[in-house]
Amino acid sequence: PGLKTLQTEQMRSDLFLSPSVALETEAALDLTYLLFYITNRSLIVACRQRRRTMVMMDQLCEMDCSVLKRLMKDDSEKCLVLDCRSFLAFSAGHIRGAVNIRCNTIVRRRAKGSVSLDQILSGDEEVKSRLMSGMYSAVILYDERTSDTDTIKDDSTITLVINALCRDTFRTEVYLLKGGFDRFFSQYPDYCIKTKTLSMTSTQPSAESSCTSCGTPQHDQGGPVEILPFLFLGSALHASKKEMLDGMGISALLNVSSNCPNHFEGAYLYKCIPVEDNHKEDISSWFTEAIEFIDSVKDSNGRVLVHCQAGISRSATICLAYLMKKKRVRLDEAFEFVKQRRSIISPNFSFMGQLLQFESQVLATSCSVEAASPSASLGAESSSSPGTPYIFSFPVSVGPHGQPGSLSYLQSPITTSPSC
Repeated sequence: PGLKTLQTEQMRSDLFLSPSVALETEAALDLTYLLFYITNRSLIVACRQRRRTMVMMDQLCEMDCSVLKRLMKDDSEKCLVLDCRSFLAFSAGHIRGAVNIRCNTIVRRRAKGSVSLDQILSGDEEVKSRLMSGMYSAVILYDERTSDTDTIKDDSTITLVINALCRDTFRTEVYLLKGGFDRFFSQYPDYCIKTKTLSMTSTQPSAESSCTSCGTPQHDQGGPVEILPFLFLGSALHASKKEMLDGMGISALLNVSSNCPNHFEGAYLYKCIPVEDNHKEDISSWFTEAIEFIDSVKDSNGRVLVHCQAGISRSATICLAYLMKKKRVRLDEAFEFVKQRRSIISPNFSFMGQLLQFESQVLATSCSVEAASPSASLGAESSSSPGTPYIFSFPVSVGPHGQPGSLSYLQSPITTSPSC
């Protein structure tokens, strides 16, 4: 009788039965029905979750851009703005104070509607804590340009976020920003952070000026480029110019070479990763140490310049690894992001292979079920047609050059560039 009562109570909870219906069900409960219930429990739970999601979507309100602007001005601490776009789109421009959802293509495919807050807010412990404690009076979601809730697709990032929110027991109003980032930026650009388009004349000279009259190589021209507000990429020459470093607010340097000197050890914090730019080096063994160093500089509100000889291969590899690990993005996404800022990057073939291996490890840790091996992670990127193998395409990094003989080593992203 006790077991029977417990089973009935569980069914009442799972199947949303009213007390009167539950009593009738209890009278009719037999071994066959129990067997059916046990074997279909996962389906019942899935239906319950689907019902909760549908209720949440029905309750999802729309918020005008003017309302969000007023909230940001008057009560910004009580509202959480979640950017549901890709890392690249977020980095190009986003609403001030917004948190980017960590939900790349692989995670979405594997999640199947069950992604957790720990996954989508990976690394944002304070935000998660405030969210779970009910300290936000409103959560505002936005993508690029969705204008109403009826057009939200079931497999969209916004839907996955809704699923994650409705699984947790906190009471916070959830809103969709009408028109997304496009509309908000067009109306209130001062409340957004927009990355300036890099001028090729200021940081990456054109083909005709790939070498100046004084013979300065292209990789030494201009100055270090900003990858993130606290992370910069440049060459050994850049690392030797104290006035330039001070002007950019650099407080630490990560020297990814075995022969580049540390010019100002009394003025900056230095760390050296002694690797050569060749196919025999295991640069991946330094990824964790390099990432921890960059994070330590970030946590102390500092800025770090990562450099090697030319800022093309070794230091670029470290920056790519950092983006992949901390932003949970794929290699091709990270590569394109860095390439937009320093177009001459070209890690050698071995380093690219090690980054690809690192990608599978990073994405495996962000998924709770699959990707136990690198091959599993790569397989998840296959096309929708069954049996189609996944083929990784090395991103193309070709510096702007027009003369056939200039910087020929940049023609291919998988060839070894000169000492970088």
